[in-house]
Amino acid sequence: MNAPNAPNTANAPNVARTQRAPGGAPVSAAVPPLVLVTGPEHVLAARAIGATLDALRTADPQIEVVRLDAAGYEAGGIGIHSSPSLFGGAKALLVRDVDEGNDDLIDDLSAAIAAPAPEVTLIVAHKGGNRGRKILDAMKKAGARVLEAPAIKSDRDKSDFVQAEFRAHSRRISPGAVRALVEAVGKDVTELASACAQLIADTEGVVEEDTVETYHGGRVEATGFRVADAALAGNTAEALRLLRHAIAGGLDPVPIVAVLASQLRQLVKVSGTGRGPSGQVAKSLGMAPWQVDRARRALHGWDDDGLGRAICAVAAADFDVKGGGRDPVYAVERAILAITRARAGR
Repeated sequence: MNAPNAPNTANAPNVARTQRAPGGAPVSAAVPPLVLVTGPEHVLAARAIGATLDALRTADPQIEVVRLDAAGYEAGGIGIHSSPSLFGGAKALLVRDVDEGNDDLIDDLSAAIAAPAPEVTLIVAHKGGNRGRKILDAMKKAGARVLEAPAIKSDRDKSDFVQAEFRAHSRRISPGAVRALVEAVGKDVTELASACAQLIADTEGVVEEDTVETYHGGRVEATGFRVADAALAGNTAEALRLLRHAIAGGLDPVPIVAVLASQLRQLVKVSGTGRGPSGQVAKSLGMAPWQVDRARRALHGWDDDGLGRAICAVAAADFDVKGGGRDPVYAVERAILAITRARAGR
């Protein structure tokens, strides 16, 4: 169903409107007959779908929502669910994971796009890849609203995501707090979104690094970064103290070694970039500007030979903590000692 004053673009070629709003939500409440949500990021895709359905329900609280998954789709299902019900009324037909669909689904969707059913809003979700690309092209050609859910992979992407979450709620978060939050919960975007929501709901004013530390400082990822920071700075005693404290708290050595490796890789990447602006360098390396700044600070005291020896030490520790050695904790301690010695040139 078209919301009041919604433009009828179902049959207008070459007018697909791509939107990449913060959180993946539609910009306008007027929903056209065809909506395409494309991209692999589950959080953004779910928000785009949810916002679209909310807009439809605002226009018509009685709208019927039908959800179909590509897995197990049976031929004719689109037509059956698009047909008018006994008592009439608008419908929203959501078809998820079209990239996993069989030929029957692709054929039925193609027919539905070519001849849209009256009073039906067709919402198609496609995570990416070549399978089902025919449907993406057909939706765009038919003038569908296109909502992007791009992958959030790099730390730069995650930092941008955090800042967008706070801006969307008219809140501010300091660069240090962004860094701490990404380091603590950045492995999973869903968890990162939840962490942002908690901080926005539970705090007032500008969110600073110490606030993030209060909420998430005990996590293994945060502890791993503190160990790495101390080791790369050549502070052997502090790095070993933080490591032993983490192990005593039940944390596994494997992710700590992973953080050491990640931090060293960043130092190697930044060491060859010269003095350009951190934002420009970050973009070229797929890093966040604060990571470039931190890497540049950490590079003081390092040379290429030392970085090479530190990387070899961490590679050996990675093998040991994943079953290659007898004592994973000793393997990490040995790696920390090797890193601090490499920095000092000993």
